[in-house]
Amino acid sequence: MTGTQGVQVRAAAVAVIGGGIAGLTLALALRREGVDCTVFERSPEPAGAGAGLQLAPNATRLLHRLGLTEALRAIAVLPRALRLRGWDDDRPLSTTALGAACHRGYGAPYYTVHRAQLHRVLREAVGPGQLRPGHRLTDLTETPGGVHLTFASGARIRADVVIGADGVHSAVRSWLAGDARVFSGSSVYRGLVPADRLPWPADEPEVRVWPGPGRHLVCYPVSAGREISFTATVPARTAGEESWTAEGDPAELAAAYRGWNPTVTRLIAAADTVRRWPLHDRESLPDWVTPRVALLGDAAHPMLPFLAQGANQAIEDAVTLAVCLGRAAKADAPTALRRYQELRLPRTTLIQRGARESTRFLHLRDHPKPSGPHRPGAPADPRGLAGLRAMSWLYGHDAEAAARREGAGQTAS
Repeated sequence: MTGTQGVQVRAAAVAVIGGGIAGLTLALALRREGVDCTVFERSPEPAGAGAGLQLAPNATRLLHRLGLTEALRAIAVLPRALRLRGWDDDRPLSTTALGAACHRGYGAPYYTVHRAQLHRVLREAVGPGQLRPGHRLTDLTETPGGVHLTFASGARIRADVVIGADGVHSAVRSWLAGDARVFSGSSVYRGLVPADRLPWPADEPEVRVWPGPGRHLVCYPVSAGREISFTATVPARTAGEESWTAEGDPAELAAAYRGWNPTVTRLIAAADTVRRWPLHDRESLPDWVTPRVALLGDAAHPMLPFLAQGANQAIEDAVTLAVCLGRAAKADAPTALRRYQELRLPRTTLIQRGARESTRFLHLRDHPKPSGPHRPGAPADPRGLAGLRAMSWLYGHDAEAAARREGAGQTAS
């Protein structure tokens, strides 16, 4: 790509491309490690769009350590359980305990939050001094001593390290590895419903999942319980634009769930507007890093949303990378980035694969009803503790402890 001759160049230790959840979490984590960084965000104003996110203990423990405990409690809901229910009759199929049991088991809570509110919490914690809105990356040149960045505004930056945290449409990923995407055959509608319109009592905070033939619907409370966020998958023959903000047709969504139980159809009918985006899948990259550039979050490992781990894995990435960079001298940045990839690539590849494989279960491709421990007649677990224990591989992981324990920042063997 083109160089930077003839233009004054500003310097930054770490330039983070993307001011979303991944990039802002990284900025907070780098600050804690004593590493200077600047976050460059293409949008001139903070994004107000978005629906819900599930934050599992593997992420919330890290956010709490970054000093966000009280701010998160002000916006979050603590769901008591995750319940699978029959698509046709709304009958309970299985329960996974969350709430106090989850906190006791994993030492951190399970939250449901509104994406825009989480973004605001992170943005306020980082503060305006490290944020550069209105900076759309157009050019990147890596040299042995650093990286030169050019933005659409004409600004030029030289950084010791560049981190691409710019999401599924990552400009940095395109520079590093291209963007080979495959349409999944499904689109997702998402919407928000005021809690007072719910077809069930609003004082029952829980995550509800209805697996069904060829599609499924998930909902949970956000905005401190004032709203319900839902996502509903539907089969689709063509992809269209891969956008989180494209308007959807509520009538089309309602038609896709015609014949489902009244709780689902009434929930969909209560949404005044919906957003629709086509789901694309991408294979795991064999490499996320070069000597001075690395990818993080969706830019590195975009995953289907069927394990609700996209944001959680971005947060794990951010804290791991900050520990690696914090332990490395400037000249040793390549070793730090390589160590970051070694720590994170196996886990995120496993979760990407798990999210992909979850489609078979959620869309009942093998059985007319959920199978395995969720099948009717399976051993009763009314408290949902067995389901909670089964998530230890996911919720029990402490990315920060793993990075510090395994010698992050040291020369890999």
